[in-house]
Amino acid sequence: MAMATEYEFVLPRGYVDGRGAVHRTGTMRLATARDELEPLRDPTVSGPDDPRLTVLVLARVVTTLGTLELVTPHEIEGLFTADMAFLQDFYGVINFGSQEEYEALLAEQQQSPPPPVPVSPSAAASPPGGDPAASVEDAASPAVPAPSRRAQIEEIGATSR
Repeated sequence: MAMATEYEFVLPRGYVDGRGAVHRTGTMRLATARDELEPLRDPTVSGPDDPRLTVLVLARVVTTLGTLELVTPHEIEGLFTADMAFLQDFYGVINFGSQEEYEALLAEQQQSPPPPVPVSPSAAASPPGGDPAASVEDAASPAVPAPSRRAQIEEIGATSR
């Protein structure tokens, strides 16, 4: 039996490129030691706690994203925060987790509702005879997301290492 080194994923929202195309499907490969060490040599990274480090590591291990020919730090920086959080979770599960955790992440993703459809300003206007304030407020209220695995992660401070 061959060892899996690449894993497919579907982003919760998707990367929107310069032409407006949305890219949601992709592939991430297992990380190597070099993938985690090389970005530390980047002059824009101030140390192991620098948030840019995550961007650089993900740009190295995300091998495909939709129809993009190349995934660079520019594309990773352009992700919505929900997609960035998903990729961080996905990275952790495929590199450090068990098969059960991987399957649970996939199951959770399949149960998640699709991303909300943007509301145009004209659609947010109230129906005739309705209360305009209530309609605009309802249209702008975000849905409460279900708790995710990300909420269970405990951050470790630099002083406790």
